[in-house]
Amino acid sequence: RLFNPGNFLVHAVSNIICSIVFGDRFDYEDKKFLTLIELLDENNRLQNSIQTQLFNFIPTVMEYLPGPHQKMIKNIEKVHQFTSEIIAEHQETLDPTCPRDFIDAFLNKMEQEKGNGHSEFTVETLSRTTLDLFLAGTGTTSTTLRHGLLILQKYPEIT
Repeated sequence: RLFNPGNFLVHAVSNIICSIVFGDRFDYEDKKFLTLIELLDENNRLQNSIQTQLFNFIPTVMEYLPGPHQKMIKNIEKVHQFTSEIIAEHQETLDPTCPRDFIDAFLNKMEQEKGNGHSEFTVETLSRTTLDLFLAGTGTTSTTLRHGLLILQKYPEIT
């Protein structure tokens, strides 16, 4: 019987990243979580288009042209909105003496650097870093695990 572990691996990896970054994991049936996974999956598919690749090289021109890269931009904005809401919740409930996750640790460092005008510890940087960790970590890690499983299937003596 055929079994594709792709979705399971993406959900598991995403939840681990959520646990580290957001301090909480989601139920695998959670609508918000599933929407987030769908957005990431769609962006992975959209990245293969020529327009998206051109957008990476000449964003100022491509920003005004139609194509699949426009959908990718909207998806990233939705994920950004998701992370921004979580950051705002963390700012309201922050206990500096007991950081729950990456966001709390970053917010604590922001507070320490408050007087430093050259500090890179800003809400904008936190939002981008959180987004990067989530976007980059989910796809690459789940793909690596999938390839590892395929190698183990091909060479069962290693298992």
